[in-house]
Amino acid sequence: MTTTPARARLTPLLRLLLLTQLAFNIGFFAVLPFLSTHLGQGIGMAGWLVGLVLGLRTFSQQGLFVVGGALADRYGIRPVVLAGCALRITGFAWLAFAERTWAVIGAVLLIGFAAALFSPAVESEVARQAVVHEREGGSRTRVLALLTVAGQAGAFVGPLLGALLLSVDFRAVCLGGAGIFVLVLAGHAWLLPQRIPGRPRVHVRGGIGPLLRNRRFLALCCAYGAYLLAYNQLYLALPAEVERVAGSQAPLAWLFALSSLLVVTTQLPVTRWLGERLTPRRSMGAGLLLISGGFAVVAAVRTAGLLPSAGFVVLLTLGQMLVAPAARAWVPDLADEGRLGLYTGALSSVSGLIVLLGSSASGALLNSGLPGAVPWLALAAVPLAALMLLPCQKEKWA
Repeated sequence: MTTTPARARLTPLLRLLLLTQLAFNIGFFAVLPFLSTHLGQGIGMAGWLVGLVLGLRTFSQQGLFVVGGALADRYGIRPVVLAGCALRITGFAWLAFAERTWAVIGAVLLIGFAAALFSPAVESEVARQAVVHEREGGSRTRVLALLTVAGQAGAFVGPLLGALLLSVDFRAVCLGGAGIFVLVLAGHAWLLPQRIPGRPRVHVRGGIGPLLRNRRFLALCCAYGAYLLAYNQLYLALPAEVERVAGSQAPLAWLFALSSLLVVTTQLPVTRWLGERLTPRRSMGAGLLLISGGFAVVAAVRTAGLLPSAGFVVLLTLGQMLVAPAARAWVPDLADEGRLGLYTGALSSVSGLIVLLGSSASGALLNSGLPGAVPWLALAAVPLAALMLLPCQKEKWA
């Protein structure tokens, strides 16, 4: 497969949507890394209450993606994105001044639901535009890889901006995040088309039944959920391993930075060399094998300091680069006509539920008192199970 200059050309709408993903994550990650400390130390919440608040934010976001996707199918992406930005501005501004528990919970629910509106709207339109780009000689997977790069770049820049604003106080962090979404709202009110050619609108009702009967799509959701469960060990199993080896979690910041920089600098080369040459099923399969290998490295090498942890991060991130864009690129082939937003949202909601349930089990496993290698070997089986869940592709995918 050769690449020509024409194939690399993106439409103005696609460029806007990719910049949107970048801006979303800058604004969000300017606040999120500092939220738990603010709740615990700034407001004085108990640890269990901090966990509850963070869990509610995740549920109001990931769990309700399917709602935002369905609304985008019915009304188009413009009103849904604008409404999401307005809610995110309100939520951040509310959080800046919230001091009571009920006020904090209300603010984080707004912040989460805002993303449940705009994220599936943007992601589903990027996926649809990626299919159009492919028909014109481009690469569908490359477009979805660019979405991953934009999101990861925002996740890298956001905390740096938040740390700068935190030198003032947490209120400045929240208002700074709100300010970014004010700019996003104004930009999209001006630039986002009222109606995007070729995007059908459908009624809200009638889509869930066919989705629940779509076995291939549900199999993809389960496989993607197992992948996300494995990937989330970056925040659960890895800190425990770093604590065991280094005696503190200080090296975590460097390992997280390594993961972000790998995505930003190598996602497109990996997609060009492998992702564009493989079907989504094979790309996801290769990525899952790499992730399983990352867990196996830590299980097998227990006496080499932080090297096994670094190897785990590298293999996990390389696997992510193959799995995530391929899964998003596969959804348009499995979705019903006019229901791409619903299916994109359902992918996140179903997989998020799997992560929620599986994280409790993996946490219990890590604290079970078993020999150190055993939990990591068990976790290595999770992406292998996901590999077995991948649905077959009935038609050739190009």
